Amino acid sequence: MGTIIKIAWRNIWRNKLRSSIVIISMILGLWSGLFTVAMSRGVNEQRVKSAIDTYLHNVQIHNPSFEYNLDINSTIDKPLRIFEYLERDSLVKKYSGRVIVSSMASSAHGSQGVKLIGINSDLEKNFSDISQNIVKGNYFSMIKSKPVVIGEKLANSLSLDLKKKVSFTFVDDNGDLQRVKFKVEGIYKSANSIFDAGTVYVKKEDLMKILYNKSSIHEIAVILNNIDNSEILKEKLLKLNGNNKVETWKDLSPELGSVQELMVWFFLIFMSIILLALSFGIANIMLMAVLERKRELGMLMSVGLNKTKIFLMILFETIFISFIALPIGILLSYIMISYYGKIGIDLSIVSKGLDSFGMKSMVYTSLPMSYYIMITFLTLTVTLISSLFPARRALKLDPAQAVKSL
Repeated sequence: MGTIIKIAWRNIWRNKLRSSIVIISMILGLWSGLFTVAMSRGVNEQRVKSAIDTYLHNVQIHNPSFEYNLDINSTIDKPLRIFEYLERDSLVKKYSGRVIVSSMASSAHGSQGVKLIGINSDLEKNFSDISQNIVKGNYFSMIKSKPVVIGEKLANSLSLDLKKKVSFTFVDDNGDLQRVKFKVEGIYKSANSIFDAGTVYVKKEDLMKILYNKSSIHEIAVILNNIDNSEILKEKLLKLNGNNKVETWKDLSPELGSVQELMVWFFLIFMSIILLALSFGIANIMLMAVLERKRELGMLMSVGLNKTKIFLMILFETIFISFIALPIGILLSYIMISYYGKIGIDLSIVSKGLDSFGMKSMVYTSLPMSYYIMITFLTLTVTLISSLFPARRALKLDPAQAVKSL
């Protein structure tokens, strides 16, 4: 067996140019494929993180009928009991209770339906990333009377600027029509332009002054120490109070969760296509090598080298090519993915288009170690399969005819 391995290794380098082309092709295929998958994962993870940090969070609690029509009277059942439980639960990192009103925002330049969210400004500052996304003005720190923080998209639609007044019209919990003016203190810009156009933030106490029920809570949002514990907390909260509806971020935005779960299949299919294309090149090169060495193979068969050893020799030649290309391709991919995972890839040239999909312009590549293990086995499998045809062709050679060939 040792002799067969030595012969196979030397055969690779008998035609250095041809072998080098195959090896370089495999390296480039692995490098480009893994980096493309890492970039796709980075885009999806960034989109998920942005959505969770801004508006989804890990778990949300509502009245079952609230999310369908944003009924102002559909408040959470026994919110104080839930707050006490969240305060004690070790899974919970932080939480926020909010008052939400479906309203019509209007200025001298137009009107637009929005979701008016009353928050504890000090608590929310460390809860969501809205305070970090302020692009103009301040976050509830300067204006004392009825300040409001609005999205950049909404500000552009209604031609609003700092210290300008915007009116909000809505039906309160007593059935009366209310029209209240707030003064713009800050303008934020998140990764989702649709969210920016329809969501505004005011202080909870300002909104409570208008409502009849002073203890109204329409939403409790929760952030956990570990996002993987979302389902566990959901089950706990449902047992605590089954009258409320508890949803994880995957329940609230199933498309984000499904894309994340489909990334493994995307990786396998995408890399299989690349490796399948490379396998044709490997099979073609090895077949050329077999046909060029017909006389040599015929002589080896004539002196007693059996078909099994001929088959193994061709197989080892193909495997050695993979053993050279695979670690180099993976190493280059790992270095490049790690590099751009830290500094990021700036896609600000297409930032407007990314905003509509809820993505930021800076993308950080990401690829778990399990993907490198999968690509190793996938590459070796495809390489072995591609070696079968040239090996089978070598076994069909007639020693007597092969020796006479030029």
